[in-house]
Amino acid sequence: MSSEFLPPLQPSFVLRGHSAQVHAVHFIPGNIRLLSGDAEGWVVSWNLAFKRPVAVWRAHSNAILGIGSWGEDRIITHGRDSKLAIWQLGREDEEVIEKTLPVNKPPTTAPQPWLLHMLTVNTLNFCSFAMCLDGLPQPYAPRKVIKAKDDPPPVLVVVPNTTDSGGIDIYQLPSESRAAVIHADRNITTGMVMALAIQAASTKLQVVAGYESGHTMVFVQSDPGAQFQRLYAAQPHSQPVLSIAISPGRDCYITSAADAIVAKHPLPAAQGIWRTELKPFKVVQTKHSGQQGLQVRSDGKVFATAGWDARVRVYSAKTMKEVAVLKWHSLGCYTTAFAELLDSSIIKTENDNGVEEQEDEETTQVDRSIAHQSSPISTVQQRRDAKAHSTHWLAAGSKDGKVSLWEIY
Repeated sequence: MSSEFLPPLQPSFVLRGHSAQVHAVHFIPGNIRLLSGDAEGWVVSWNLAFKRPVAVWRAHSNAILGIGSWGEDRIITHGRDSKLAIWQLGREDEEVIEKTLPVNKPPTTAPQPWLLHMLTVNTLNFCSFAMCLDGLPQPYAPRKVIKAKDDPPPVLVVVPNTTDSGGIDIYQLPSESRAAVIHADRNITTGMVMALAIQAASTKLQVVAGYESGHTMVFVQSDPGAQFQRLYAAQPHSQPVLSIAISPGRDCYITSAADAIVAKHPLPAAQGIWRTELKPFKVVQTKHSGQQGLQVRSDGKVFATAGWDARVRVYSAKTMKEVAVLKWHSLGCYTTAFAELLDSSIIKTENDNGVEEQEDEETTQVDRSIAHQSSPISTVQQRRDAKAHSTHWLAAGSKDGKVSLWEIY
């Protein structure tokens, strides 16, 4: 049958529960949970096996700009109330957290996850935070932090500067200290910072920024404590940059903007190139303006964008060609997220008490056979968990308050 006569693709599942537009979605590592945040500050943690909420709380008094995860039980939320919050939400915490969805008006006094850290940051730019592990030789934290045995490793968080809308602040967690500042480039009129990305490799720290003017720049710190240098600058966009994503291979990054351009750029330090005459690898005129929420899948093969025209587009990361258009939402889309592609030899499930268990291929068949004889319900639940966690999910959040889950190759 010709493709023009095929019925339109439909999402595998639709998660309903937000009463406001969904601004952020994020898969917890291991695909155990999906987080969604809306324009009223509500965050929902969804069990992907049962597609049910396991935790609901109002993280901010204003719209959610971004959501991330830190370790196995830390959630980072960034709101328009000028706050960056770090919450503790483990499996055992879900038992006491409210599960009434925002559309059903949960009680304002309901229990919330434990608030571990709170930073006051600039949110006037509508720019979400970005983060990476602090793997550099010398820790950024200026003061000693008592670290528990099961605490996750330190991370670096990058946000727009508090006083300079074209500048950038870098914070270290858990110390809550401002580790570095990148001042606005006075030689180029860029306007506000609109999108950010960060990565640490070897002794180098790289920060990628997108600006209101359509410029994008790469700043590199060669050694901890040294000044940041601008090694790359380009203006492939005629309108503000809306999103940035670094390739898992760490050799390039991709930008999308309010115009119809999607561009792939080099990461100079990653390639050992120390000059500013570099140009974008590829600039593609997609003819579809307003693509944001750009995310690259963990295998680096495809990336997705959320469109103001209510469509989610999937592109080949190698050729930059459009390979799929997903149309279901009735209003514009704001955010996308890919599930992590997990090694098929490692399967994470949850037992009857909600505790994560890990199985490998050699023991799975025997354990499942025993479980089938003793507890058929547990076996069904484990199979459902394994399928949900290994599926190649693509999630999209929309202005219509819904989150669509698509299963792609």
